[in-house]
Amino acid sequence: MSVPAGKGKCIIVSAPSGAGKTTIVRHLLGRGLGLDFSISATSRPKREQERDGHDYFFITADEFRNRIAADAFVEWEEVYPGRFYGTLRSEIERIWQEGRHPIFDVDVVGGVRLKEIFGDSALSIFVSPPTIEALEQRLLLRGTETPETLRVRVDKAAYELSYTVKYDHVVINDDMHLACEEAYETVRAFLAP
Repeated sequence: MSVPAGKGKCIIVSAPSGAGKTTIVRHLLGRGLGLDFSISATSRPKREQERDGHDYFFITADEFRNRIAADAFVEWEEVYPGRFYGTLRSEIERIWQEGRHPIFDVDVVGGVRLKEIFGDSALSIFVSPPTIEALEQRLLLRGTETPETLRVRVDKAAYELSYTVKYDHVVINDDMHLACEEAYETVRAFLAP
């Protein structure tokens, strides 16, 4: 996807699962920065508290594959076998048409792809846990993981941390309040005229 001139800037936030990226994205959305959440599509099951069309567009794996074939995504990734995530072109167009800047809450591979697509028009932020052990504890406290899925997520997180060098800014989330403020100041400076 080529980026049309004058369409605005984008904010990309990525992190290993459980590092706090969604909390930081919500914080940024509430700070009057002219941001609008780019709702990703996924084929994973909806969690109890999530709403279709608000947290994600929940679609089947077959529908996801059909939309890939129709070139409906700016980027997409099969994060786990049969579990797709992607950024719909229609979402970015919707936000631009409203005169706002998309903020993406995406996995690290998707974040790198979006940065490649948007270049200097995008600020990419990687949210890192202070340690892998701290991340494992956060995932345990969620109560949503089996021992098997916990091991998969922790192993994946260790790999994802190698991507920090591909991001414009790294926020180490040791204290959520401080991490939110650091992200806010970084984004505010990037969006300043």
